[in-house]
Amino acid sequence: MFIASVSDFRKDIKSYLDRVSKNFETLIINRGKDSGIVVMSLEEYNSLMATNYELSSRKNEMRLDAAIEKLKIGKSYSKELIEE
Repeated sequence: MFIASVSDFRKDIKSYLDRVSKNFETLIINRGKDSGIVVMSLEEYNSLMATNYELSSRKNEMRLDAAIEKLKIGKSYSKELIEE
């Protein structure tokens, strides 16, 4: 995560957006007394939305927690994928 002022962002918008896109960094644009703005790559945003969806119901959250716990204690298995 890095921070820029509106004027700095405006002066060099391309390099800021390239940095966000290429390095999966999050940019916060400080707007003084107004609310700040967050800029992130589309991939990062989609990942965040997918995680939010997966955790949106208590049942999904509990199932994910149980799967993580099984991985931690070694009660997992791997399976070969079938190539077609």
